[in-house]
Amino acid sequence: MSPNMSPKDPERIIEFEFLRATEAAALNSMRWLGKGEKESADESACDAIRGIFDLMDMRGEVVIGEGIKDEAPGLFKGEKVGSWREGSPVFDIALDPVDGTTNVSKGMPNSIACIAAAIPEEGHDSALQDIPAFYMTKLAYPQKVRLAWMKDPSLPLNLDAPFEDVIKLTAKVLQKDVRDVVVMVLDRPRNQPWVEITRSVGAQLRLIADGDIAAALAPAFPDSGIDLYVGIGGSPEGVLSAAALRCLGGGQQAKIWVRDEEERKELIAEGWGDRLDETFRSRDLARGNSIIFCATGITESPLVKGINVREHTARTHSVLMRARSRTVRYVEALHNLETKTIRLRSTGAEAQLLEQLR
Repeated sequence: MSPNMSPKDPERIIEFEFLRATEAAALNSMRWLGKGEKESADESACDAIRGIFDLMDMRGEVVIGEGIKDEAPGLFKGEKVGSWREGSPVFDIALDPVDGTTNVSKGMPNSIACIAAAIPEEGHDSALQDIPAFYMTKLAYPQKVRLAWMKDPSLPLNLDAPFEDVIKLTAKVLQKDVRDVVVMVLDRPRNQPWVEITRSVGAQLRLIADGDIAAALAPAFPDSGIDLYVGIGGSPEGVLSAAALRCLGGGQQAKIWVRDEEERKELIAEGWGDRLDETFRSRDLARGNSIIFCATGITESPLVKGINVREHTARTHSVLMRARSRTVRYVEALHNLETKTIRLRSTGAEAQLLEQLR
């Protein structure tokens, strides 16, 4: 450790290791692009992330994994990762090795590999809130809209307000015509009401097949072309989005969406009965300031470009951000496929990337 680097700021030291993990996940999963095997893509990404985690000097615990909802070969809640040496920094980790597995399997846009990591603050069991429900209703919006609402909380910016009012408010704050407001929605039958409202008020609609983390972050990026994200999507993805938005300054609100009476009873039995109608904001889902978020594109998304392969070179595009400093880094990397290796948990060794792609 540099003598000028504070041990109270360990995320600054380790942040690029998390970025290497998402790069490795994206590169190791790209061989399944368009092959119709989303589980294989997910398994390859998980293997690569675990391989990098094995080398990291931290006491990490996966508090929000993926795989349960899709019965995929994911990294699961409670899994211990890192060296676990005495004195190593403690990190709660939420991740989605491939957000948009269906998109990868079909060769479609909007798939990323992403990780959120946070140091728990004193008095909190976890820095990242595990939501036991499968789905949440989510609304994400730009920083300008969030700041307007903070100045005047009576503004119609919540999940209970008519969505047409939310669109009109966004247009007013961003100084746009309603017809120029762009709303992104996950294309599912359950999200049809928002689709119809968006069309009825004359705003522009962008439907996505999968990958709602990148979609929820898009309104926080002025150049993304997306002003609002709304709809019912995965709960783990909602927490990952919240962690990133804490770094970016954009806003998100989310509420548990109960699929059926059986799930309602399960949530009540787990002690969540009094929180089923609660609105969770980003700070509720991702606490404190010691938060890192990173993502690497697999296919093109509003957040980052996808992997581009030309001859024996793979070009990756990633984003790395921290809540404490609000620093957002865009990292473009060139990987020589003839020399690039990825450490895999399954073998405990470095694997030649070119061999992995064959």
